[in-house]
Amino acid sequence: MSQTLQVFENARLIDPEAGTDSLGALAVEDGVILDRLPPRGQGDWIDCGGHCLAPGIVDIGVKVSEPGERHKESFRSAGRAAAAGGVTTIVTRPDTEPAIDTPEVLEFVNRRANLDSAVRVLPMAALTKGRAGAEMVEIGFLLDAGAVAFTDCDRAIVSTKVLSRCMSYARSLGALVICHPQEPGLSEGAAVTSGKFASLRGLPAVSPMAERMGLDRDLVLVEMTGARYHADQVTSARSLPALRRAKDNGLDVTAGVSIHHLTLNELDIGDYRTFFKVKPPLRAETDRIAMVEAVASGLIDIISSMHTPQDEESKRLPFEQAASGAVALETLLPAAMRLYHAGMIDLPGLWRAMSLNPARRLGLDSGRLTAGAPADLVLFDPDAPFVLDRFALNSKSKNTPFDGQRMEGRVLGTWVAGRQVFAADPGSPAA
Repeated sequence: MSQTLQVFENARLIDPEAGTDSLGALAVEDGVILDRLPPRGQGDWIDCGGHCLAPGIVDIGVKVSEPGERHKESFRSAGRAAAAGGVTTIVTRPDTEPAIDTPEVLEFVNRRANLDSAVRVLPMAALTKGRAGAEMVEIGFLLDAGAVAFTDCDRAIVSTKVLSRCMSYARSLGALVICHPQEPGLSEGAAVTSGKFASLRGLPAVSPMAERMGLDRDLVLVEMTGARYHADQVTSARSLPALRRAKDNGLDVTAGVSIHHLTLNELDIGDYRTFFKVKPPLRAETDRIAMVEAVASGLIDIISSMHTPQDEESKRLPFEQAASGAVALETLLPAAMRLYHAGMIDLPGLWRAMSLNPARRLGLDSGRLTAGAPADLVLFDPDAPFVLDRFALNSKSKNTPFDGQRMEGRVLGTWVAGRQVFAADPGSPAA
């Protein structure tokens, strides 16, 4: 159905593909970006007030707890949270109850997402049945049912033989394999990163070398099989040389990092603050800085929220026993603004990692402001200050480490295929 012609004028256009940040206007018709502006008077002209207009965020690794744990997050609540956070595409994880490991479960997820979500939903499927690391799923059937990638999420596959078989078969079908680089024996039961701070707190810890060991194994298998591979989270400086070598050698490899590992460090857990317990655990400040620099240089390709809703009961436990994970669909953009305001990454660089690169990795047309691209857009004020109230978040679960913190960066409006799915308060330009 044809939509009204829209022109976003007086906008600070953030173009990650061109690497530019400039004042201009953007025209949209039928959900697609146009190559020229229509004459004034035609269409609906929206004054952006000099605020930033960028491609909508493409967020790889979002957990929506359907099926099985709908009380933590549903497609409806996740869609609202994503729209409010400027996220126009959520790429969902298969670590549900049951795991998304058959075409039937995947079709249920697609049906629920299409009915309830305000934003685009692209589901990933498990790599092994039940995410148990023993038997490969039917990758071909799941691809036909709509899976965009295959992952066992935070469960590293113990058997190298099983993982090599999965990669070989995925390679034959052109499927993307996403792994969580960890040496499973070393990381089992760990709650924090090893070091003096962990010792003083008396918490079970894991060395960052466990990540490097897991990544080294995965990259050897990629070289052996030729698979398309993405490391969901690279968080340690010691992992970066191996990643650089793999890319220099021409392997089809990309890597991501969560916004929490770019903006928080191991000291933030303070006196056992469980909302800061994530997986992998928060690292040293030197690792955090190294990750930011790796994103800025392009060595790490993708920034994601790793949105992981947990209910109060699973977080209000002793640190060692508490569930890992944090919600981040609505805090991804303002947290990323911390890197921008610190002068560490410019806005086109941030949107390259949050929108363009994830779209490219998945073969999507989104993540850009060029003619013919879908009009998935976010209008935001990078300087607007606010104090985060976790109870104001749209997610059902409220487990954010940023509760009560002063942040900058507010989403004013979000559009998916030219249709507005979020508008801030009535005084905003998007309203």
